[in-house]
Amino acid sequence: MNLQISLIQQIDVLLPQTQCGLCGHRDGCLPYAKSIAEGEAANKCIPGGQPVADALAHLLNREKLIAEQSVWPIQADGRPQRMKAIIREDECIGCTKCISACPVDAIIGSGKLMHTILTDLCTGCELCIPPCPVDCIDLIEDIRSIPTENIRIAEENDLRNRYYAHIQREEKRQINRKGPVVRAAIDSELFSQMTQENKALPSIEMLQKSETISSPIDAKTTIELAKLRTQIKKLEKQLSVRTDDKKQQQLHDLQLQLSVLQDESL
Repeated sequence: MNLQISLIQQIDVLLPQTQCGLCGHRDGCLPYAKSIAEGEAANKCIPGGQPVADALAHLLNREKLIAEQSVWPIQADGRPQRMKAIIREDECIGCTKCISACPVDAIIGSGKLMHTILTDLCTGCELCIPPCPVDCIDLIEDIRSIPTENIRIAEENDLRNRYYAHIQREEKRQINRKGPVVRAAIDSELFSQMTQENKALPSIEMLQKSETISSPIDAKTTIELAKLRTQIKKLEKQLSVRTDDKKQQQLHDLQLQLSVLQDESL
């Protein structure tokens, strides 16, 4: 096996497989693993917190860095509070946009029918929140006990497999899809290469894409707008519970960024 591919896989194993994109790599944990192997800082995994940052530093024989801060409190295991998304089902209009956005297929439902989230599978990635046109999705604390290391690893392996299966399905859908995508364009070639090296992963076959797919620039802008709206909504909810001058300033700054980006995208 190629040494670089082997290193990427070792890094990916340590990442939590939430596929949230909070590290800046909107198409999941594997692209961040590749970027870390190429020299990017290894402390940007927000849901992994300090334990993941430290484990990556040890693997790579690098200096330990302080993990990027989460907006959620820290659990006893040193990781940020695990969150789950829930749908206020009486308000759901069945638009299916959240289903397309979920990287691990944890949302079920059909067009114009109520949707529901399989909380056991939900990673709390928040990617389903921005596309919802009626804002009927909330994040709540996962009240289950903190998983043991063995259980956590099993969960992460399952989430990785579910994401690979999701990517293969999206690869097929893109042939005829029209209009903007919810997520940034996925680096399917990278994931396909990994499936060739690791037969335990669901196989990803590259297909020729239709010319009607949105340009990468449009997709990137769409994702950045969604990210800002999610951060704003989260801060607004936190400030509604208790005031915090620092968070109020963060909210103001994010609202300015959103306004500028919206103007530039017109």
